[in-house]
Amino acid sequence: MKTDRPTSNSKARLLPIIQDQNFAAGLLLVAIAISAYALTRDLARPSNGVGPATLPEWLSLALGVSGAALLTAAIYKPGVRFERAMLRGPALIILAVLMFASTIRGVSFAGVSIPGLGLLFAGPVAIMISGYASPDVRFDQLLGLALGLTAFCMLLFGDLLNLPIPILPQPLVDLLPASWSAKADLRLSAAALGAAAVLILVAWPNSTRRSST
Repeated sequence: MKTDRPTSNSKARLLPIIQDQNFAAGLLLVAIAISAYALTRDLARPSNGVGPATLPEWLSLALGVSGAALLTAAIYKPGVRFERAMLRGPALIILAVLMFASTIRGVSFAGVSIPGLGLLFAGPVAIMISGYASPDVRFDQLLGLALGLTAFCMLLFGDLLNLPIPILPQPLVDLLPASWSAKADLRLSAAALGAAAVLILVAWPNSTRRSST
C-alpha cells in the first residue's frame, strides 16, 4: 500500500517566513546597517565625546535593531505576503544607497574608477533614485526636495557638525578662488541648491499648469 511522505514541518514553516514582508524589510534594514557601518569605519572614533563616527554609528545601530525586530516579527507572527510587484521600492532604495556610497568619495573596483562627486551631486542623485520607489512621484517636486534636502545636509553635517564629508568634486574646487575657505565653498553651494529648490517648487508647477491650460 502506497503512503504519502510526511511533509517537513520546518520546510513548510520556512516558506511563509521568506514570503513575509516583515522578513524582507528586516533583511534590507540589516544589510543597510551593516553597509553603513562598514563604509564609515574609517571615521574618527574618540574614546569620549562626540566624533565624526558618532551619528553614523547610532543610525546604523538603530537600523540594525529595527531590522532585527522585523525579522523576529516575521518568525513569530505571520504578516502580509511579499509579492513580486513590491520589488521596485526595495530595489531602487538599494540602488540609491549604492550610488551614494560609490559617488560621494569615488571608488575603484575591478579596473573601473568612479570619480568622487561630493555631496553636491551624490546627494541629489541618491534622493532622485530613491524617490522613484513610489509610483506616484512627480519629477518637479522630487527634484526640489532632492536639492533642498541636500542643501540642508550640507549645512547640518558639514557646517554645524564639522563632519569630514566631501562637499564638492575636486575639479569644481579647483575652479573656485583659492582665497575662499572650505566653509565658504560649502555655504555658497548650499545657498545655490536651496535657491534652486525654492525656484523649482514655486515656479515649475505654475508653468506646468499654464502650459496645460
